[in-house]
Amino acid sequence: MTAVREALPENRYGRSADQRADRKLKIIGAVLGAVVLGVIGWIGYSYVSGQGLSAEVIKFKVVSDEKVEVHLEVRKDRDAKGYCTLRSQRKDGTDVARKDFRFDEDTDRIDRVLSLRTTSRATSVELLGCTDDGGASR
Repeated sequence: MTAVREALPENRYGRSADQRADRKLKIIGAVLGAVVLGVIGWIGYSYVSGQGLSAEVIKFKVVSDEKVEVHLEVRKDRDAKGYCTLRSQRKDGTDVARKDFRFDEDTDRIDRVLSLRTTSRATSVELLGCTDDGGASR
């Protein structure tokens, strides 16, 4: 008669090497995840807080074949000065107007209706960007 050797009871003699390695990997993954989230948050905050002048086209209206009215909302630091560039295009994508508008008021929010004189009938208006006098293009 031969004796059959039975396996040792699980978890009786401490953790196995695989369990220790799994725990270390979980800790490393959690730390790296927290670092990545921190870096993304820092980049986002520095981008948003670093803008001295930003704007948004609220709506536009084609008044005639030679004119477009644009409602523009500008957000800026109270003491920031700069300009925003608007472009208007016709149906085939050709530019029919491009103009810079200055914003030097001592307020942090400006709502203004602007007029663009076009060379032919426009179908769209686009905000190309804003630049503060410090030179940072947004």
